[in-house]
Amino acid sequence: MSGGFYESRVFPWLNDRLTAGPSLAAIRAEAVGSARGRVVEIGFGSGLNLAHYPASVQSLVAVEPSAGMRARSRERIAAARFPVEVIEGVAERLPLPDEGFDTAVSTLTLCTVAEPELVLAELRRVLRPDGRLLLMEHGLSEDDGVARWQRRLNGLQRVVACGCNLDRPIGQLVQRQGFRFESVRRFYAPGMPRTHGWVTVGAALKGV
Repeated sequence: MSGGFYESRVFPWLNDRLTAGPSLAAIRAEAVGSARGRVVEIGFGSGLNLAHYPASVQSLVAVEPSAGMRARSRERIAAARFPVEVIEGVAERLPLPDEGFDTAVSTLTLCTVAEPELVLAELRRVLRPDGRLLLMEHGLSEDDGVARWQRRLNGLQRVVACGCNLDRPIGQLVQRQGFRFESVRRFYAPGMPRTHGWVTVGAALKGV
């Protein structure tokens, strides 16, 4: 189910259907609620976070590799309260200057990128010294039984969800790249299977 029509047309629609519900919308609002200044968002998708950014956001650079997702985002971008610049690219190689952003945002993206460690290093690079990473990610559960099922299902998940992984330890990945959590909450998202719904929501400081 990879490539071509599925990735460009079917999956963007399916992804919106699965991630635009009210329970995840509330979690998105919590995740990005403290964004400020110049923001870079990786894995921008169809722009589902735009409605939840606060008035403290001045502008946003949206990085999204999928043409299908970028096409679905146009209407939401037109309605945004602040300027949005969309860049076609991958988060492992951000075409952005060092220390140019106050806030970096990643929601349901670290599960899918090819090299999450490199992505987090890039986000750290483009953040100002007092910058913060805001995230909402699903990943490896702290429950051993759920984690075993996540590993069993991961191969299938990667096929049907265009590279999405169920078994990445999000908190550990973030901290290994030099970020320090200022706040973090881990829980099962309401209405989602436990294998897919173990969510980490947090704000991490770039630090020194």
